[in-house]
Amino acid sequence: MVAHAQPADLPGPPSAAAQRWTPRLVFSLASIVLLLEMLAVSYMMISMALPAISAHYQTTQGAWLLTSFLLLGAVTAPLIGKLADMYGKRKLLLACVAGAALGSFVSAIASSYGVLIAGRALSGLLVPCLFLSYSLIRDVFPPKTIALAVSIATSGMGLIAIPAPFLTGWLIDNHGFRSIFWFFVIGLVVLGAMIVVSTDESTVRLRSSLDLVGAVLLGAGIAGVLVAVSFGPTWGWRSGSTLSYLVGGAALLVAWSVSAKVVREPLIDLKVLGKRPVLLTAVGAGFVYGSSGLFTILLPMLAMTPAVLGLGYGFGVSAEGFAIFQAPIGGMVVVGGLIVGMLVGRNVRPRPLMIIGLLGMAAGFLLTAFAHDDKGLLIAFAGLFGTGMGMAYASIPNLLIEAVPPQLQASTASIVGVFQSVFPAILPVIAFTVMNNSHIAPIPLEMTQGVVFYTDKGFQIAFLIGAVAAVLGALVALALPRRIEQLSVPGADRTVEPALAPALD
Repeated sequence: MVAHAQPADLPGPPSAAAQRWTPRLVFSLASIVLLLEMLAVSYMMISMALPAISAHYQTTQGAWLLTSFLLLGAVTAPLIGKLADMYGKRKLLLACVAGAALGSFVSAIASSYGVLIAGRALSGLLVPCLFLSYSLIRDVFPPKTIALAVSIATSGMGLIAIPAPFLTGWLIDNHGFRSIFWFFVIGLVVLGAMIVVSTDESTVRLRSSLDLVGAVLLGAGIAGVLVAVSFGPTWGWRSGSTLSYLVGGAALLVAWSVSAKVVREPLIDLKVLGKRPVLLTAVGAGFVYGSSGLFTILLPMLAMTPAVLGLGYGFGVSAEGFAIFQAPIGGMVVVGGLIVGMLVGRNVRPRPLMIIGLLGMAAGFLLTAFAHDDKGLLIAFAGLFGTGMGMAYASIPNLLIEAVPPQLQASTASIVGVFQSVFPAILPVIAFTVMNNSHIAPIPLEMTQGVVFYTDKGFQIAFLIGAVAAVLGALVALALPRRIEQLSVPGADRTVEPALAPALD
């Protein structure tokens, strides 16, 4: 049965005033949203700085700047989630913010590329901030504000992507690539302080021991698979390095699953993860983030390709000029999230909203695949995709809140976060493997300056791959129970719940 606080321990019914938005609550949500915006623009800003960084350190291993960030975030997520349930979600959120700020500081002063990568990897602690944020909101925000708050927090990611190219260009042109890392240092310190003064700590705790063996096995297994997937196209899929990481990672994941069945208090309870609402939400979330990652990689490549090459696509826009295509995505992501937040707050289930969102993403992919030679149409399709993306993003935390009790919220959300990291690593690899095999445009080298361009058919296939992934995600969401019953807490006698956390009406 679910562990509840005893009646004597429960607070009285919240007053009407306590259910409303207050200036402090708005400030708290704004602090969390801005923190997640830092996560959203991290890839974009570092990607734009990558040429300058590679030239400065004279390295061809620029991919590690992106991979190391994602790798550490995915590897540490399950451990951080369990610690958050045990010791407090706010504590772990602030610890991750502090770690990410320290990592950015190390990168800013790095004297060698190896040190820069180490700092960038530590900055990957921003990744767990996503699930920690909405898990904390679930515990400390008034019940009637939760659905809207978590929807805004997750779908707000991407709004800052509109001015980000302009800001990044200005910083790099006027202050060099190190200014990007200093921007993150200052921003994270300020946002950490804002969260300290505006957001309360959760009182919900799970009394449990820490499964360190499981943490090592799971983290190392995820790392092996991610490294193999990330560098397989470079090393070759049949190379010894790729196969070693892939097979080794898979073996460690199997070992972790075995240990999780025999350890009394595993890092991730497989019985909880195996429940239909949790497992399908995790897989569906993977398709959501994988599809959105692929679209946001393909669209700038499509729009920034010079039209003079005569490939049937491309407008030759600069990074700053791409903002006209990015703006509708960022703006409509927020709109989609607001739609979900308001509807869930009125007792509409998140399951159909996730299905609609994924189908909207699939439609955006499909339309772009067959009509991408007109700016106006491409902008409209980007807006459609952004709306679906915002709805799907916002549905994920609302599904978890519906399915998982407060005591297990962060640890369960952490494994969903792993799916959200692994799928975006895998789906682009699939698309670009197809494009690289038979769809590289036959353009003379003197015209490309070493840049690879793809045929129109290649882009069409890549967008169709994204459409298929989004449809698969919609089918997964369709398989979710129509009415989700909240899971019980394993080992209810070991659970301490000083104040009953709010749940959706």
